[in-house]
Amino acid sequence: MVEVSNLHRTEVFVVHRNARLTVHGRRLLIERVGSGRPVAHVAAEMGVSRTTAHKWVARWRAEGEAGLHDRPSRPRSTPHRTPAHLEEKVCALRRNRKLGPARIGPILGMAPSTVHRVLTRHRLNQLAWLDRPTGTIIRRYERHQPGELLHVDVKKLGRIPDGGGHKVLGRRAGRATRSNMGFDYIHSAVDDHTRIAYSEIHPDEKAATCADFLRRAAAFFTEPGITRIERVLTDNAWTYRKSTAWQQALDELGAAGRLTRAYRPQTNGKVERFNRTLADEWAYARPYTSNTDRTAALADFLHTYNHHRGHTALGGQPPISRVNNAEGHYI
Repeated sequence: MVEVSNLHRTEVFVVHRNARLTVHGRRLLIERVGSGRPVAHVAAEMGVSRTTAHKWVARWRAEGEAGLHDRPSRPRSTPHRTPAHLEEKVCALRRNRKLGPARIGPILGMAPSTVHRVLTRHRLNQLAWLDRPTGTIIRRYERHQPGELLHVDVKKLGRIPDGGGHKVLGRRAGRATRSNMGFDYIHSAVDDHTRIAYSEIHPDEKAATCADFLRRAAAFFTEPGITRIERVLTDNAWTYRKSTAWQQALDELGAAGRLTRAYRPQTNGKVERFNRTLADEWAYARPYTSNTDRTAALADFLHTYNHHRGHTALGGQPPISRVNNAEGHYI
């Protein structure tokens, strides 16, 4: 992408990756040729071949200014493309029966590679992109600024007895020591734009606990520069729908509460996905010998997640890279 500015306008052009000339360079070529200079001399000055120079001159004469812009690489026609009615059948089998290319191909008399191209074209090649019960494509979204939307959720984990659970002692011994240990409730908040996450461990998920967690989470997000929370998205638990304590916490922050659609956890997918990472890379990452041992490891996990762990949705960068004033404040 190249930005060209002068006194009258600023334009942004997208050129092909291997192009020797930008649109601005092509205009210069046309101006120099139009002044009466030989095309071959102008081509040599600008580092392009005579053929390329004649091409842009011919396009400009035929199309004017529009001719100086790159044309799409897509062919004008694709006579051998799979017919539309077959593509519809491929998509229907994918949505309704969740079949892959190797099974759809024989049913429709198509090569699996062709089926895969059709699924890719319709963004159905990943089952993770489909809502399993309905087969509809999950609409991905991302807020434009930090603090526009905060995802909040609670994950329940069984407590670990002193001496370790079944991962340390074996399944039979672990079951014997685990009885009546109860559960920890991991309250988590994830900023939609940056994916910065904050978690706390509590003995319950009562309204007062959730409300106090939200206040502390908002204070945590001010450290990297997210000073205002506009909306908070949660599931439909009673605490978030009816609780006065939760609504009071929202009012103190000047935030609006939002609820997911019933039976659609995908709506709150960013914190749901964080919960899975939390389980894989913290809760079950290694055999802990006590609940205190696991609790103490949470802070290190959160720091690594926010500041060092690459996130696929962020181009491999850590969440902290998406806030404005992160440089110089974190290591």
